[in-house]
Amino acid sequence: MARIVKNLITSEAIHVPDPLDEEVLYDGKVMITETDTAGIITYANRKFIELTGYTKEQTVGSPHNINRHPDMPKAAFKDMWHTIKDGNYWEGIVKNLNADGRYYVVTVWVKPKFDEKNNIVGYIAGRKIADPQAVKLAMDKYKKMVDDEKKS
Repeated sequence: MARIVKNLITSEAIHVPDPLDEEVLYDGKVMITETDTAGIITYANRKFIELTGYTKEQTVGSPHNINRHPDMPKAAFKDMWHTIKDGNYWEGIVKNLNADGRYYVVTVWVKPKFDEKNNIVGYIAGRKIADPQAVKLAMDKYKKMVDDEKKS
């Protein structure tokens, strides 16, 4: 059930793999991305490229959900988008999928970028090592949310 994500700069159709039940441990080095207001990646640092396994050319111009793991409920991202579109800071536990199907779990923070007139012009996101207890709680909650989404 692999899905395809289209890069808006290169027009490449990027095949997002089916998930494997194998974790890639995040070492805590700085992972930063920036997006436009629609969530299209405009910048990704070297560590993000390395951990996700996508090339810079595949990453920049692709929707940020290129690395969305199917274990993540849509409602979690709905809350994030509501928060950041209102100009506020959001933080949460996120399970991501890399280019070979393995996953990594991080605490992600996202905040809006503003222009000189205080208009939101994009978003910046960073990641840090997630607390194992917080991960367990979040994954239990997310599993229930995903199950509920499948029922609706």
